[in-house]
Amino acid sequence: MHLERLERMARRDHGLITLAGAKSIGISRSAWYRALASGQLELLHPNVARLWGAPTSLAQRALAAVWAAGGDTLTSHRTSAALWGVERPANDPIDIMFPSRSRHALPRGVVIHRPNDLLDLRPIFRNRVPTTNPMRMLIDLGAVDPGAVEAAMIAVMSSKAASPTAIRAALERHARQGRHGISALRVALESCLDDELPPDSVLEAAMSTLVTAHRLPAMQFHAVVIGYEVDFLVAGSNIIIECDGWSTHGLDRNQFEFDRVRNGDLTAAGHHLLQLTWHRLRYEPRQAADQIRSVIRRWAPQLLATAS
Repeated sequence: MHLERLERMARRDHGLITLAGAKSIGISRSAWYRALASGQLELLHPNVARLWGAPTSLAQRALAAVWAAGGDTLTSHRTSAALWGVERPANDPIDIMFPSRSRHALPRGVVIHRPNDLLDLRPIFRNRVPTTNPMRMLIDLGAVDPGAVEAAMIAVMSSKAASPTAIRAALERHARQGRHGISALRVALESCLDDELPPDSVLEAAMSTLVTAHRLPAMQFHAVVIGYEVDFLVAGSNIIIECDGWSTHGLDRNQFEFDRVRNGDLTAAGHHLLQLTWHRLRYEPRQAADQIRSVIRRWAPQLLATAS
């Protein structure tokens, strides 16, 4: 048997090989079955096998299911989330979707989805596995695990796989009566957008209230430090507090690059940066105050004695 040829072919696809692929490199059907009987190949689904010794992985299981089903099958829901870098339970099933109405083989041990909503089903390859785009994934995930949608949305936005604008547009495209998953994504998106930074006057007032309520040292708003404007400088120290929101920090590539250069320069000049989210400042003031106090205690403890 042409084991070396099999290895070269399987190495590209997570150690997987199909009967059709084996035939394409000169391996007969009888040689295929002999390899299965000898343990050189492990049958995962009819006509889909794993090469002996190939490490197992989510991508391998997902691709095996797609190949077994054939046609225009792609991974979706929980499996798509995992392929987009969302942390998922290890015991999640493999979800696959059949966009067309044609007959498919039904691989065992996977969850089959036949969607009525056929929007946004052009496959995107993640780790060589065809899957749904991140916006469609969030809606589908909401249909099977609504409580996980917000964390998944934050993960894909943080990785720049999808922006809030793209997610909102997808929500509008897919929203219709009876579409499962829409409500979960809408709630998650509204929660996220509530974390956008407010106008300067509101932000300054919120920090002033925090400082007064928790007896923190005075803060200088929009201080200029080594030529850069920062959100807050703890007066009499080299401690900088930045308040972040989704729409203003981290999701725009140019802003992302500028922030890294600026933060590097500030750190090199001996300043200490604390990143706070507007959500924490607004809804978790005690935790925000505790973080600020801990940084001050570490780098400017004399200010706490003055403040108290």
